Amino acid sequence: MGILDFEKSFALFASKVSKWAGSSLAFSVAALFILGWAISGPYFGFSANWQMIVNTVTTIATCLMVFVIQNSQNRDGLALQIKLDEIIRAVGTAHNEFIDLEDRSHDELDEIKSKFAQVALKARNGKGRGSKHSQRKKASI
Repeated sequence: MGILDFEKSFALFASKVSKWAGSSLAFSVAALFILGWAISGPYFGFSANWQMIVNTVTTIATCLMVFVIQNSQNRDGLALQIKLDEIIRAVGTAHNEFIDLEDRSHDELDEIKSKFAQVALKARNGKGRGSKHSQRKKASI
């Protein structure tokens, strides 16, 4: 199995696990596990080993879920960015230079956000929408 096959397999696995982990069934299973653990406390005398069971299981599950969820989030975010890039490309009046903004530096994004904040402020003050002034400003963003 090559790297590409592994990536595809893991992506499919991560997608299914993430979907299942967010379900009411997964919550119910976790709640029943915790309830069973709590009820068994008196039987085991609330020993250190009894406490270690829940600590170990939850730590391992949390650690693994971080990677599964992050993989799903990365793919979802990338798919969303591609869709937005296509919308920007397809809309004739959109600024094509905004395609792939997620790859720009934080300073560049702050500068663009600041320019849009100025446009929004002018629009709220009645100097924006539809006026010749706003059309010239839009072209310079």
